[in-house]
Amino acid sequence: MPVAIVTGGSRGIGRAIAERLGADGAAVVVNYQSNRSAAEQVVDTIERSGGRGVAVRADVADPTQLRGLFDSAEERFGGVDTLVNNAGTARFAPIAEATDEDYELMFSLNTRTTFVALREAANRLRDNGRIIVISSGVTATHRPGSGLYSASKAAGEELVRILARELGPRGITVNNVLPGAIRTEALAAARSPELTAQVVASTPLGRIGEPGDIADIVAFLASDAARWITGETVHAGGGLF
Repeated sequence: MPVAIVTGGSRGIGRAIAERLGADGAAVVVNYQSNRSAAEQVVDTIERSGGRGVAVRADVADPTQLRGLFDSAEERFGGVDTLVNNAGTARFAPIAEATDEDYELMFSLNTRTTFVALREAANRLRDNGRIIVISSGVTATHRPGSGLYSASKAAGEELVRILARELGPRGITVNNVLPGAIRTEALAAARSPELTAQVVASTPLGRIGEPGDIADIVAFLASDAARWITGETVHAGGGLF
């Protein structure tokens, strides 16, 4: 049974990914920061589908706690085969108005967290494993106000491309997924209904994405069927970018 870690796995895209990987037969470490109840609900769903799961609290912005997440996976399930690096945060402001605090927040919680997670995965994953980083469509759309967020995510994308070459000899694949607008609590908090309607109108497939849309892509990249795909960036925005 493959073992997967999903950071930020208690809600939204992360939850859908964790549940899908569990349904596909993985033992899933569902990472959460504060909402234990939500994480345990995900584990319950995984176990009711016949899989195995465990909820593990860790603030992935803290390198020590992030390393501890890998420790927990190894202690509970004997090793790690897949990392889905999903946790992150967003703050939007025009570059001229962005503060030093904004910069520190974005690059600490997005770039450094991705770097530490990838470094741990490079040292801990078993051969022929899978690393999938959930980035953001803002790195492709270049929307005003997204400068710092986009830059912090784009740095992670470059780490993925290089790590794919470094880990290729071990059969480990490393890929990015760039979601567009996805129907989550975070989207509802960040966008007005009017702005969401504008996005739908600009999207060739004519709708907002669902968490399951991204989970299906991640499940493919985590499977043996994607063994020949590495160092790639999958645009998952319904044709928006």
